[in-house]
Amino acid sequence: MAEKTHSHDMTLSDPATGKEYTLPVLEGSVGPKVIDIRKLYGQSGYFTYDPGFTSTASCDSAITYIDGDAGQLLHRGYRIEDLAEHCNYMEVCYLLLRGKLPNAAEKTEFEHTITYHTMLHEQILNFFRGFRRDAHPMAIMVGVIGALSAFYHDSTDINDPEQRMVASHRLVAKMPTIAALAFKYSSGQPFTYPQNKLSYAENFLHMTFSVPAEEYEINPAVARAMDKIFILHADHEQNASTSTVRIAGSSGANPFACIAAGISCLWGPAHGGANEAVLQMLYEIGHKDNIPKYLEKAKDKNDPFRLMGFGHRVYKNLDPRAGVLKSSCDEVLDQLGVNDPLLELARELERIALEDDYFRERKLFPNVDFYSGIILKAIGFPTSMFTVLFALARTVGWVAQWNEMITDPNQKIGRPRQLFTGSDERAFIPIDKR
Repeated sequence: MAEKTHSHDMTLSDPATGKEYTLPVLEGSVGPKVIDIRKLYGQSGYFTYDPGFTSTASCDSAITYIDGDAGQLLHRGYRIEDLAEHCNYMEVCYLLLRGKLPNAAEKTEFEHTITYHTMLHEQILNFFRGFRRDAHPMAIMVGVIGALSAFYHDSTDINDPEQRMVASHRLVAKMPTIAALAFKYSSGQPFTYPQNKLSYAENFLHMTFSVPAEEYEINPAVARAMDKIFILHADHEQNASTSTVRIAGSSGANPFACIAAGISCLWGPAHGGANEAVLQMLYEIGHKDNIPKYLEKAKDKNDPFRLMGFGHRVYKNLDPRAGVLKSSCDEVLDQLGVNDPLLELARELERIALEDDYFRERKLFPNVDFYSGIILKAIGFPTSMFTVLFALARTVGWVAQWNEMITDPNQKIGRPRQLFTGSDERAFIPIDKR
């Protein structure tokens, strides 16, 4: 891990007082330089104002780097396209957690460790049965993940590196089991236990879709697509849910509580629900013949309709994950031979939008959420499970970021400031005179 360096100093002048303040400019290994404002308040009495923290670096990190203008996503320096093509999800998990790609022996040992942590404490199954049958799977996930600290007391000491690693392995291993059981419970089907002979993605599919009455055959194309979806969603730098995990962890909360906080944040439709929004948009369009009309609506700034799954807040060019998932999407649809008008509509929308000069000039290309929504619909997941799958995949990123935060000597408890716009001090009025 490269250390940040002091590049130069920047001077801030205050015309109101005539004073000047010198602020260090720090440089990382790649990406924009940052102005170190930690001593600004002490020197000047001013805070900075940055709603959403979109111009503020809240931490040092050596895990994930995004260059939105260049359409680049790197995990520990490796291009996401290369990882998705040459690695499975377990290798990417190892990379995020350990900082390097595993050799063959390390990969085998890590996969064995994760596989043999997939079982849940049997009493946790009773916890599921406390929810209503119509509970949203994300609500179940938040509750069950948060409750893990009540079952695994031997991995909640955040100051013990061994306990932190055990907790990390448990979270990565148990998340697919919990996600599958949430699906089973909401659909009224019996729980299915993990099978150690299966890969991570295969095991999840088996626990989700198999039933005791018949043998479940795992489609290799579906398993490959599932694994790629996990890889492409494993981490995405300091987004809302990752920042939530870090700020929860900064208080010294146990790792299970921190990940539950991340899941809660991810549940928001502005964050984790983007691929679900793609399906909702397709339902609204309804038929291929309506596509031209809706594309015109999308071009009209005064029309509330938005073309979901096209463009990206971070990537100003191509989403580097989208090309990888498009290939998987085509393979899954061809392999399954799904006769679904909605999926045909999606393919036609993709084709027409990519040929439209308006979208091409603005670089509004299909993003990862567009293709993941189509794939998950084809596999048979209800839209209520889409964000659950996002949380499953993102858990390793959250855990890696949490571990990094715990060992950062500069880390302090999160305490954002505010620009107060409420009432100044007022005289209290007794109730009989109000």
